[in-house]
Parts: sequence; structure tokens; C-alpha cells
Amino acid sequence: MKYEQLAKDIIEKVGGEENVNNVVHCITRLRFKLKDEDKAQTEALKNMDGIVTVMKSGGQYQVVIGNHVPDVYKAVVEVGGFANVGQVDDEQEKRGNLFNRFIDIIASIFTPILGVLAATGMIKGFNALFLAVGWLEETDGTYQLLNIVGDSLFHFFPIFLGYTAIKKFGGTPFIGIAIGASLVYPAVESLMEGDPLYVLFAGTIFESPVYITFLGIPVILMSYATSVVPIILAAFFASKVERFFRKVIPDVVKTFLVPFFTLLVVVPLTFMIIGPIATWASQLLGQGTIFVYELSPTIAGLVLGAFWQVIVIFGLHWGLVPIAINNLVSTGSDPILAMIFAASFAQIGAVLAVWIRTKNQKLKSLSIPAFISGIFGVTEPAIYGITLPKKQPFIFSLVGAGIGGAIIGFFGGAGYMIGGLGIFQIPAFIGPEGIDTGFWGAIISMPVAFGIGFILTYLFAGIHKEVTPVERGANTEPASPAFPPKDKEVAGETLASPLRGQAIPLERIKDEAFASAALGKGIAILPTEGKVFAPADGTITALFPTNHAIGMTTDNGAELLIHVGMDTVQLQGKYFSSHVKQGEHVEKGQLLIEFDMENIQQAGFMLDTPIVVTNHEHYTVITTEETNVHVGDHLLTLEKK
Repeated sequence: MKYEQLAKDIIEKVGGEENVNNVVHCITRLRFKLKDEDKAQTEALKNMDGIVTVMKSGGQYQVVIGNHVPDVYKAVVEVGGFANVGQVDDEQEKRGNLFNRFIDIIASIFTPILGVLAATGMIKGFNALFLAVGWLEETDGTYQLLNIVGDSLFHFFPIFLGYTAIKKFGGTPFIGIAIGASLVYPAVESLMEGDPLYVLFAGTIFESPVYITFLGIPVILMSYATSVVPIILAAFFASKVERFFRKVIPDVVKTFLVPFFTLLVVVPLTFMIIGPIATWASQLLGQGTIFVYELSPTIAGLVLGAFWQVIVIFGLHWGLVPIAINNLVSTGSDPILAMIFAASFAQIGAVLAVWIRTKNQKLKSLSIPAFISGIFGVTEPAIYGITLPKKQPFIFSLVGAGIGGAIIGFFGGAGYMIGGLGIFQIPAFIGPEGIDTGFWGAIISMPVAFGIGFILTYLFAGIHKEVTPVERGANTEPASPAFPPKDKEVAGETLASPLRGQAIPLERIKDEAFASAALGKGIAILPTEGKVFAPADGTITALFPTNHAIGMTTDNGAELLIHVGMDTVQLQGKYFSSHVKQGEHVEKGQLLIEFDMENIQQAGFMLDTPIVVTNHEHYTVITTEETNVHVGDHLLTLEKK
């Protein structure tokens, strides 16, 4: 067992056999369920030969190995004597403390629409910028049309949230859409233009006019356009009501009677009870947030700016994102997302200093793409690949982000729309009255945060003093025998696209191991067809039992990994089918895998598919510049070094 020592070291570092509830593996990593993650020696594992990195996600402690993971897994199971080999405890997945479950719910509801929400916000933001600088007038057709596009999603937010929320709660998505559409139905606004029948709760903060009754019961009408909390609560209630009717209604008429009765019950109750209570609660939450902020905007900006990146690392930002959106709805502006604006610039300042000072060529090569993506607010490659492993650059970036946030708070900066990240967030600081001091505070915070992150890292991080393993020479510990050097000769070649879809840079996908190129260099594709074809002639060297990932070695020696979707191993092979076997020789263009895109997405998984060259040290990997690719199109050029 050439992996026996590696397996022993891994088991020791995760806290020993007694700390392991379960261990499974996917195509690249060991996935542990640990009794106590605090007992695991994460940094020691990351520094071990044979381990790419360590990640914590979805309640799993993930040790990223690479293509050799099946062999390492077998050794781990045998050395550890684990009896629950390969078993996934579904009930354990559902368990967890209340806070973690809340974060999971919020993330699942908002994640699918954040991209489009940011895109429409950016359009609205740039439109406001064009108006502020005098390029457009409010009466211009161009301005009006762009405003329609920019306002579209946010105005009909309940419809979109109705879909994602009820899907998360286990209901039928189109019922959620119907409930959301009811809340923003145009006639609701028309009814509120007449004289009220009477006023409920007169003289209180909850004073509300009543315009109509339902079966003689007063209905408090409110504007639910752009609202967040009412539809989420309504979707949760609807999922329970739908589940009840599915149990009592005969199968032969379930198709139409279940949504019929669900909507009849949920929509009126939403207008009469859920909507008003949720709206008042949202308003109180918004006012409370602003009250805390106004106690000292500068200190608030300092604290939130400094700790935002830490909050993101632990996934806690999902607790603040809906509050920020709620602030926009209830008060017209939001200081939360405004105060974290400088964080990405502090991060790229530290990355640039690392790039200039380091002697490690691998670190240099990672720094440039991380810097570029950080300009646009995508800082995960910088955090996980560069600053966090080095510790001090990350700390210095927090200092820069905190001071930048304090500047924004001091100038009264606030966001008036959900926009993009990084430089694309700038237009979000333009309010209804145009450019004000808050906007200039945000502009000032950019170079200040960047400069602090850069200067502190350049002068005090000690990056230039680090030596590479080659420089350590005789003092270097012997390499683990788990991964012996390969003697096979390789040749340059051109690889075809194995899928049809949208080509995206590898660093943009939401998996740090792939995004940081730790598992290999290449590209990712967001597929538009559920079929994977061979990109070249070669041999299938790895085919995971769940058929969600496949490895092959081309006839010219390139080792490739194609991984369909993110964390799709959790589907246990559902929606995937293979047309080849491990060890089989295939020809370019031969069908390898089929997968059901719709059901995979409905199950809550992303379909971003990395195609990476795992023995990339032998090549200069050049990716296609095309955005949309078809099967057989040029995708990667491998030039032998």
C-alpha cells in the first residue's frame, strides 16, 4: 500500500478514527463527517505532501487530493477500519443548529437570483450615472427603457423569490410564482387609490387603511413590489399547505386540485395576515438597522468593513444580505453593502504586493488572475489562494477594508440599489438627488484601502524572505511516496470542447479547489446540453461510480478531468448515465456521459463544469477566447514546455 503512510497521516490530522463519523470521496477529494471539526489540524493537512488543500463546505470536512483520491480513499478506509464505507447519512445532512439552517435557507433562496439582481442593478446604476453627468435626460427614451430593464427584477421581486423560496421549502415552484404574482398584481395598486372603508389600528405605528373585505373580513392592502419578507413567509406556509393537500386529495385529480386549494388558502391569508405582519416587521428591522448605524457611522463602517471578508469566509454574510435588501425596500437606501465596498480593493492591494515581493513562481502565477478578478469584486481566488494561506497579507487587507469602511461611514455613504461588486458597485452610490458626499466617500475609500493593503503587505508581510523548496535543498523533507514522478513523455495538442455551452474562466466558479487551479489548469463551461463528449483520442483512466466526473489520458499524454457541476457527487449518481467504462479507449467526439440538466438544477446544484489538465506542469495551457462553444470547437491549446 503505497498510500498507507499518507492515509495514516490524514486520519491522525483529522482527529483520529474516533473523530470520524463517516468518510466518502468524490472525483478529487475525501469528504469527512467529523464529530468535532475543532480537533482537525487543518493547517498541518494543507502543508502535507499529497494534499492540495482543505475545505469546509456543506457540513463536510473536505481534504482535496486530486486524481489519486480513489486509491487514497481505499487506504484511509483500510487503515482507519471504518465500517460505514461510502454511506451518506441523509438525516445527518438535514440536522444542524438553528443558525446554520437559517443561513442555508437564506443562501438557497437568494443565490440563484443574485447574478441577475446584480446585473439589473448595474444597469440601473449606470443609468443613474449617465443622468448625473448629463449624458441622458429623464425624458429620453434611452433613459426610460434602461430604467425599465434596471427596475424589472426588483419591482417584481416577489415573483422571483416565490420560485426560489418555495422550491427550497419543498413545494411546487409555480405555486410560489403564482403567490408572488398575486402580491404585485396591478389591480392591488389601483384599489389603494380610492377612499378607504375605514382605518385599522388608528393612532399607532401600524395604522393601515382598509379598502376591501374578503368574506366580510377586512383586508389590509399594501404595496408588495420589491418586498422580500412577505413572500418568503408565504412560500414557507404554502409548502406546508400544499403538502397537506397532497396527502388528502386523490392522485387522479392532484394535478389541478392541489394548486387550486393551496392558492385559495394561501393568497387570501397572505393579504390578510402574513403580508401586513411581515411588512411591519420588515419596516421595524430596517429602522432598527439604520438606528444602530446612525449611532456612529464611522465606527460601524470600520467594524463591518474590517470583518466583512471574515464573515464571508464563514458564510455568515447570508444573514446580512437580506437585511440590506430589506433596507432598500423599507428606507430607500442601505448602508450595509455600502460599508463593505472597499474590502475588495484592500484585498487586491495585498495581492499586488505579494506578486511583486514573492520569489515563489507558483504564487506569482496565481496572483495576476486573482488581482484581475478582485477588481470586479470576485475575491475568493485572492483570499483562498494567496492572502489567507499567508495570513499576514489577509490581516493587512482587513485593516485596509476597515479604514475604507470608516471613510464611507464618515461621509454618509449608502447604496441606493443592488449593483455589481468591485468597480461595478460605484454607480450604486448615486442617489435620487444625484452625486453627493457619500459617493465621493466611496471613491476616496478605494485608493485608501488599496494603498493600505499594498503598503502593509509590501513592507511587513515578509513575503520576500520566504524561500522555495528548491532553495531549501538538503533541508527539504523527503517527498511523500504517494505521488511518484511520471516518466511518460507528453506532446503538445489541441483539445476540443466536450460540451456545448458558455465558456467561463476557471477562477469564476464557486469551488476554491478548481478556481485556484489547485486541481489543474483549464476552463469551465456552463452547459446548455446534457452531454459530455471526448475532447481527444485517449483512454478513460477514472470514472466515478456516480458518473458525475470522468478522467482521461489523451494519446499525446495530457491528463484531463471533466467534473459536471458543483458538489453533484451528493446526487449519488441520480440524473447521470455513462456510455463508457474505465480503461476503455475512446475517440474524439465519442459520447461519454449524459446528464439531466433540469433535474440537477431543480435539486439545487450548479452546472458549472470544469475541464482541467491535471498534469499541467508539462504544458503552457491556452484557453479559447470564444464565449459560446459547441462540441468539437477548439477549447484548449497545450504547448509542451
